[in-house]
This record gives sequence, structure tokens and C-alpha cells, in this order.
Amino acid sequence: MASRATAVKTKPKRKTAAPKKATAKAEPAPMEATETVVKKTATKAKRTKAKTESRTRIYWAVFNQNLKRVAVFEFDQKVEAEKRAAKLTSSSGEDHFIQKLKVAAA
Repeated sequence: MASRATAVKTKPKRKTAAPKKATAKAEPAPMEATETVVKKTATKAKRTKAKTESRTRIYWAVFNQNLKRVAVFEFDQKVEAEKRAAKLTSSSGEDHFIQKLKVAAA
């Protein structure tokens, strides 16, 4: 079998841009004019919303060992919450504990 020679096409070379001719430079603007432009862009302030205070209330919550909330007591009723946790632990055999619970006040 005779092998065929394939012609390889080459890409044409790109022409490089000729160096730019030096042009007469304009005189720089006076310092006062450039300072005012800088000041205008630097003084733009971002708008932000004023944060509203959100009030929270703290409660004592009784949880089981699966982190399921069983009961909730007012903050000043910590003793009652501890008694309830102890009663549930002794009656069911599962561990129960109390923990602070923060809730947004309505």
C-alpha cells in the first residue's frame, strides 16, 4: 500500500500591533479638582437599616434524653422544673434534665 502524504495547513501569523506613537500629553488637572472627585466617591455611605431590639424571655425546659421538650416552666420556677425532671427520671427510667430556653417575646 502506498501511503499518502497529507498537506498540513499552517495558521497565518497574526500581525503585531505597531507601537503607538507618543502623543503630546495633556497637562494634569490641578490638585484641587482631583481632590474633590476623590472626596465625592469616598463620602458615599451605605444605607443600613436600624436594628430593632428584639426582646427575649427565658424559661426552664425539661428535656428527655432524645432532646424532646417535655415541660416548660417560668424562669423563677427552677425548683419545680428540677422536681419534675427528677420525677420523670425515676418513673420512666430515662434521664431527664433541665435547660434554659430563650424565646422571642411576642
